[in-house]
Amino acid sequence: MTVRVRGLRRAYADGRHVLTGLDLDVGAGELVAVVGRSGCGKTTLLRALAGLDRDAHADELVRPDRVAVVFQEPRLLPWERTWRTVLLADEPVRRADRPRAVAALARVGLADRADQRAGTLSGGQAQRVALARALARDPDLLLLDEPFAALDALTRREAHALLREVRAQRPVATVLVTHDVDEASALADRVLVLRDGRLDRGVRPGPGAAEALLTALGVVRPAAHAAAGALAAQ
Repeated sequence: MTVRVRGLRRAYADGRHVLTGLDLDVGAGELVAVVGRSGCGKTTLLRALAGLDRDAHADELVRPDRVAVVFQEPRLLPWERTWRTVLLADEPVRRADRPRAVAALARVGLADRADQRAGTLSGGQAQRVALARALARDPDLLLLDEPFAALDALTRREAHALLREVRAQRPVATVLVTHDVDEASALADRVLVLRDGRLDRGVRPGPGAAEALLTALGVVRPAAHAAAGALAAQ
């Protein structure tokens, strides 16, 4: 088991409890999606898994040392060359490391953009660079915080295909948080619902999975919009 969490808790200064004893297991090479309403603690969970939240506490938290996060915003440096922004985690960024950055860009189909200014990339390209930046760390755990939410429908579909391709090249334990139940069903090996501070239901992808997830979240969508796929923020 790559990730094992038992009794994860997180409370804020105002007394609000976001995570209330959450348990999670993620196997090697498995992609687990976590869905839930806005404010339910999805990003808080990822921050805890990444070791970025010192106020999150768990009875047991086992994770690999090499962890990479892809956020909803690409968070590139627009004035830098694309290859240099791939190596933002490195200090200093050295010219000698350029081949490693280009190799990561090649995995997302952007090796030819290595010397382009990051600020000139399209939204879809920028998000692919953000994924390349995570892959350049050769992570054993990949955390995806709604990375496709800002993309248009066509670019999002392409991003989904890219993620499948990248994970086929090197399966890595992955946790994806999203509002989009169709996205979760399409990409994940297993989908969990985060509600009341805990992961309380698992759904396997397949026919009817998206509807089962919406039901678990207490959402009913009109039949006319059944293929739309986005769970609106509440």
